[in-house]
Amino acid sequence: MDPVQTAAIAGQATSDLSMWSLFMQADIIVKTVMAALVMTSFWCWAIIFDKWFRLRSLVHQADQFEDSFWSGGSLEELYDRIGSRPLDPMSSIFVAAMREWRRSAAKGLADREVVRLSLPQRIDRVMSVTLGREMEQLEARMGFLASVGSTAPFIGLFGTVWGIMNSFHHIGATKNTSLAVVAPGIAEALFATALGLVAAIPAVLAYNKLSADIDRYAKRLEAFAGEFGAILSRQLEEKA
Repeated sequence: MDPVQTAAIAGQATSDLSMWSLFMQADIIVKTVMAALVMTSFWCWAIIFDKWFRLRSLVHQADQFEDSFWSGGSLEELYDRIGSRPLDPMSSIFVAAMREWRRSAAKGLADREVVRLSLPQRIDRVMSVTLGREMEQLEARMGFLASVGSTAPFIGLFGTVWGIMNSFHHIGATKNTSLAVVAPGIAEALFATALGLVAAIPAVLAYNKLSADIDRYAKRLEAFAGEFGAILSRQLEEKA
């Protein structure tokens, strides 16, 4: 093979190794795997940014609420100011507990001995239900990140195995084992594995980081619920 032909083949191989060319030349199965991994990666990043901004906003709102709560002002005034539409989980827990407290006070039940003993348990249960509902909304789609982190490399590996099988089939059909012939097929096969890692690695890292942040936020809500429950219990004891 003369140098001109060698250079032509090398130039063709180089152009065939671009990412778009690898995708366009791939088998339909490998194309499907690649497209699915790319869309999965975009969806993972959308979830990551949504959770990150959401957690930042919730922490800021919790700071503002706690400043108002521990400022020494009236809890009744704080409840009236927040209204029936709390904007964050901590406010929702406060509103749920105060609503139960006011409902009992409005009916005069807080003055009865039996009700006075059971009211703290009801308030704790209401706060617990509210906390669980709010955390369920906050943790939504986190399972998708975990699934992508654990399965995307194997999906990419499936595309790689399929692509390499096609490359060997092409070698057998053409009976040509030169690098210029087999390189595009092997490259597109390995490209599928690379896409699987591109989708999996950010998903795993984000899942671990977001899970830790969500768990820390949940403990903060639990601590507030416990403190607020203790405050209401002391007020009931003072009425006794």
